[in-house]
Amino acid sequence: MNETRRSSGPFRAGDRVQLTGPKGRMNTITLVPGKLFHSHRGVLEHDAIIGLPDGSVVTNNAGVEHLALRPLLTDFVMSMPRGAAIVYPKDAAQILALADIFPGATVVEAGVGSGALSLWLLRAIGPEGRLHSFERREEFADVARDNAATFLGADPENWTVTVGDLQEALPAAVEPGTVDRVVLDMLAPWETLDVVTRALKPGGVVLCYVATVTQLSRVAEAIRATGHYTHPQSNETMVRGWHVEGLAVRPDHRMIAHTGFLLTARRLAPDTVLPELKRRPSKSDYSDEDVEAWTPGALGERQSSPKSLRKRMREAAASADLAKGRDDAADEDAPPVD
Repeated sequence: MNETRRSSGPFRAGDRVQLTGPKGRMNTITLVPGKLFHSHRGVLEHDAIIGLPDGSVVTNNAGVEHLALRPLLTDFVMSMPRGAAIVYPKDAAQILALADIFPGATVVEAGVGSGALSLWLLRAIGPEGRLHSFERREEFADVARDNAATFLGADPENWTVTVGDLQEALPAAVEPGTVDRVVLDMLAPWETLDVVTRALKPGGVVLCYVATVTQLSRVAEAIRATGHYTHPQSNETMVRGWHVEGLAVRPDHRMIAHTGFLLTARRLAPDTVLPELKRRPSKSDYSDEDVEAWTPGALGERQSSPKSLRKRMREAAASADLAKGRDDAADEDAPPVD
């Protein structure tokens, strides 16, 4: 993967650059020799940026200054083409921590969506790790692959994207007891527990990312019922920014609140019986009507319109082609750096 080469040093042809204008407006461009960046406030030559250090200020033909920085992964995932809703950076950071994603790990992910979480996982496992991603919809998988190629400049060699249901595809993709971590970002993760349990190593972590309280309750009870996991732990993450300027210090009026619940549990060794927790009795029983309300059909799944999805697919494919093509050109045409 080319991310390390692109993460620092002078700007080169093929690099993505985030330009921030005087009013905070941001535009992301891919550097191409001889090309121009046009805005309503003037024209900026790409050649004026190539060769400059990261974090430089450049001036366009109208005298307007722009700050040039390589976009962080957070910046990229928030602006990349989307086939499906993304996992926000605040949740991605917690997923990496709670699931204990480590360099060299073998990780299973379902589903892929637009590839935002896949990029975080690929960064965490490093080149020695392996990411097996599963997505039911071909168009979403295509957008995810193109987004990854755009950001990394190449198709990651340690990442496979399989189109199909996890229950059917996972046993054919991995050997039993060989997976370190499983991350389930899907509507009904409780339906996959049988194959996930067989794939996980003893001590491995399963993490479920779900949106609603009913999904959270259903998957927690399903994990307990298997008898193969530790008691599940769940939480949500909320992020509130602060305005800090001199003595004017106050919380922002808006915050990123609930986006989803994170639930984790660890795989027990074979034939292990988990000691019961001593706790007060609770109303844990539920009726057939309650179960029906938790089914994928009743929960509903937000769908992108076909027209919108085709547009996102074209944008992602164009970005990936440009990134991979410019990466090859950059290696040939880049000026020497002292």
